[in-house]
Amino acid sequence: MEAGWALRTKVERFISEQSLLTEGDSVVIAVSGGPDSVALLHLLFALSGSWGWTLTAAHVDHGYRGEESAEEAEFVRSLAAEWGVGFRMVKLDMPAYLAHYGGNSQAAARNLRYDFLHRVAEETGAQRIALAHHADDQAETVLMRLLRGTGPSGLAGIPLRRMEGKTELVRPLLRIYKTDLIAYCRDVGLPYRTDSSNLETKYFRNQLRLDVLPYLSTYQDRLPESLNRLAEMAAAEDDLLTEQTRELFEAHVTAADGIFSWSAGWFAALHVALQRRLIKLILRYLAQDTECADYQRIERIRSAAARVQAANLRISVDSALMLSREYDRVMLHTMVLPPAPYAYEVAVGQTELSIAETGVLMKFHWVHRGDAVPPCPEGAVRAEFDGLDMSWPLLIRSRQPGDRMAPYGLNGSKKVKDMFIDAKVPARIRERIPVVADGSGRILWLPGVRRSSLAMVREESERRLVMELQADFNLQ
Repeated sequence: MEAGWALRTKVERFISEQSLLTEGDSVVIAVSGGPDSVALLHLLFALSGSWGWTLTAAHVDHGYRGEESAEEAEFVRSLAAEWGVGFRMVKLDMPAYLAHYGGNSQAAARNLRYDFLHRVAEETGAQRIALAHHADDQAETVLMRLLRGTGPSGLAGIPLRRMEGKTELVRPLLRIYKTDLIAYCRDVGLPYRTDSSNLETKYFRNQLRLDVLPYLSTYQDRLPESLNRLAEMAAAEDDLLTEQTRELFEAHVTAADGIFSWSAGWFAALHVALQRRLIKLILRYLAQDTECADYQRIERIRSAAARVQAANLRISVDSALMLSREYDRVMLHTMVLPPAPYAYEVAVGQTELSIAETGVLMKFHWVHRGDAVPPCPEGAVRAEFDGLDMSWPLLIRSRQPGDRMAPYGLNGSKKVKDMFIDAKVPARIRERIPVVADGSGRILWLPGVRRSSLAMVREESERRLVMELQADFNLQ
């Protein structure tokens, strides 16, 4: 019993130091019936009297192993009943599920298992779900990620704790090796079950556990300990860099309408490690899928964003994401289709026009000589014209290739495209700025950019037309 008491003390100290569980918690414990989860259930049961925990053992029968699976479920039920612990279980038919939905069998089983654990937590009012991952699981995870390819964050391995919705997943045994857990079961007299599928080498993790780790351990007999130290150090450094990245994001990145933007000059001065992490964080916000954040994709974005002297550009990150560069602004955003072509007529006396294709609003104020002009709303742009010195009806339309205007103060005409460039109007906004032309097709105004030399207001103008554009983007 001495070894059992020593392990119990060690686990209790670890739980307290890391604040994995607190006094009075309601805890769901994932129990498969193997030595790891049985030891976890018993350890928390033995400590629950002094900590005031309410425990529920949760078991999943995946439906793979017939009688063996059914016996394991009954075994866990009997343990829970013997110790006065709550019990919940679910029986899945994974073969039928995979035949219908397809996918990776282990990933699908994991997702359904965790869904069940969260349901039990919600039904029982549990704040935490305790999982029996141990130090050998951690070593296997780090080695598996190294072999498959990973970044520094991946070296952190299995997290000690992680919030999923309102419930926290905790792993009180993550610093304990399996040999110690088996010894605990033996010392305390705990029965357990052995899952026969753990001996099947068709699974990559089982290959690592049964073949690769024992072989590599002939070169380094304390390899699992080395891998666990690596994971612990990587996790601490990852936490620090993650915190720094979030602070940089809050201070320097603007997020609006699915567009994340920042200064190219500022970004170029960041350390490359923070550049990569910032991009990965933004990709997660945009795509909500860590698979989109592979090294090659991040490097492509990073190199384009860090080029201080780069001209305006657009790069397709994938089928759903676009990187845009407009002068000093870098933008990462979802694909946005240009607005459909449009054309609206405005009659004499009309006071308002809503352009559905671009979401902007135009207002027309008719002012007689001597009358005051109403105040301009914040963020809107205006221009005044002689209401009688133009052809009617006006035409409010989308930009067309080859459009030219005779700007006020310039002899001759100029391409509208060049005027946008000269005014440094961001490319993403250009398609939303309407072209205002008179009835004969002459362009009168590019709101927020230039007005033409046509229909100028003079002292003798009897009737002025004040045109106003209101939009959700800045034109001033």
